[in-house]
Amino acid sequence: MDPTPQVVIDDSATDPHAGIWFAVPGGFTELPIDVLLAAPASAEADRLRQALVPLVEAIPDGVTRQFIAQLAWGQQLLRALREVGTVHCALGIHRDDVADGGGGTLHSLFTVSWRDIAWAPRSVSAARAVATAEDHTRVEYLDLPSGPAAIGETVRTPSPDSGLPPTPLLQIHAYLPHPDHKRLAVLTLSTTAVERRLQYRAILHSIAELTSFESPLSKA
Repeated sequence: MDPTPQVVIDDSATDPHAGIWFAVPGGFTELPIDVLLAAPASAEADRLRQALVPLVEAIPDGVTRQFIAQLAWGQQLLRALREVGTVHCALGIHRDDVADGGGGTLHSLFTVSWRDIAWAPRSVSAARAVATAEDHTRVEYLDLPSGPAAIGETVRTPSPDSGLPPTPLLQIHAYLPHPDHKRLAVLTLSTTAVERRLQYRAILHSIAELTSFESPLSKA
């Protein structure tokens, strides 16, 4: 068995205007926000329809309407994420191989968002971001290769009038101030598997460690 890890480089890695570069472990699949939210008459919308045709045709007749409704709900969620500065979104699907996990499947959502901030030293911006966030616990301050950062957690339960299941949602946030002191990158990992807090925190910690505000490909 080849022990060499497999690395997949996205086309966006060569974009000189990307602003942030990061790596995610296996099990995460990018949700192309621009394609999923493309205007109806655009080329991106045509590609999306072509990609969905074989999937829809393979779905049993009684489930088609449910699938379309879930797709519309997902687009609504992505639209809300983009409105708050989200530029990347990925779905994580992993097997729960912890001793008492029973080999089930775990799901998570990873997002990268930008937030405008007032000028301040980067260490101050990182501390301020996590300190002013609502109900953050397990706060940790880091000195990453990309600079100062902070990590915090929240556990929220949807309100009864939200229409969502009353399942607690664990969100782990990493706040990384940009070197221009004017922007803050927020890396968030969300999951309903609250009991796997330590494992998901380790995943986000590793992503934050590999995040850079300079293209690593140009250095190579």
